[in-house]
Amino acid sequence: MSTANYPRVDSIRAFNRFYTHQLGLLDEHLLRSEFSLTEARILFELGARNGLTSSDLRQQLGLDAGYLSRVITGLEKRGLVEKARSESDARAYEIHLTEMGQQTLGGLQQDSREAVAGLLLRLGEPQQEQLLRAMTQIEMLLGDSNRSYVLRDPRPGDMGLVVQQQAELYAREYGWNSEFEALVAEIVAKYLREYDARFDRCWIAELAGKVVGSIFVVRHDATTAKLRMLYVDASARGMGIGNRLVDETLRFARQAGYKRMILWTTSNLVAARKIYQRAGFELIEEEPVSSFGKELVSQTWGRDL
Repeated sequence: MSTANYPRVDSIRAFNRFYTHQLGLLDEHLLRSEFSLTEARILFELGARNGLTSSDLRQQLGLDAGYLSRVITGLEKRGLVEKARSESDARAYEIHLTEMGQQTLGGLQQDSREAVAGLLLRLGEPQQEQLLRAMTQIEMLLGDSNRSYVLRDPRPGDMGLVVQQQAELYAREYGWNSEFEALVAEIVAKYLREYDARFDRCWIAELAGKVVGSIFVVRHDATTAKLRMLYVDASARGMGIGNRLVDETLRFARQAGYKRMILWTTSNLVAARKIYQRAGFELIEEEPVSSFGKELVSQTWGRDL
């Protein structure tokens, strides 16, 4: 390497030391619990994605196979995780959080959020936005393509964009008319008017500063959540965003105390249906309908949480 690059190298190393110190503040917070940092990381990963195997965890966390096995066994003995033979590979076992594990993870996540919130309190709103944009850019430049997007809470103006994107996509790809745009606008307006942080949530997927996906979970009744308006832009498909968005709704719904989740779709939305099936949803009922200028088959899907 040319010595001319040394100043840049030293700057990156200095930033790395600074950022490691900031993360250390959060790690220390987690370690005040009964869990080691590795145990907490495993619980977080299992909560973020369904059906991970030991091989998946080893690859994602960079852990030694023997060490990971011992940690998983310890979590299993404490009643936090359980193993089930993989449906796609009879030789492998998937690792899932138990109900106790989900409750425990909820507590850890809340602790982590509060720790990060404490760091953000030092910054004003413009500086927080600047920080998030900078983190996104670093992740895009140094990460792989599957991790170059971020999920975030909606910001002012996002909801109008959600309506526009959904209306344009379904008109372009399925020929649906303005009835669908009216429906989406009504759903968004109802969400904004009746939003209750205990029971409702929206996620926005952002890539390179562009909104490329969204999803909602809202209260259907006291025990049932409803998944609404999964969307992934054509430019961001194949990155796992749809699966991740659905996983986030399921995790939130469990933490909110819901016992079941339902959703509505139509039979021609094949890609979305595959995502729902992969997440454990099953078809409850269907019927032919005339909607959005087309003859469609309306479907309701559901799953227990």
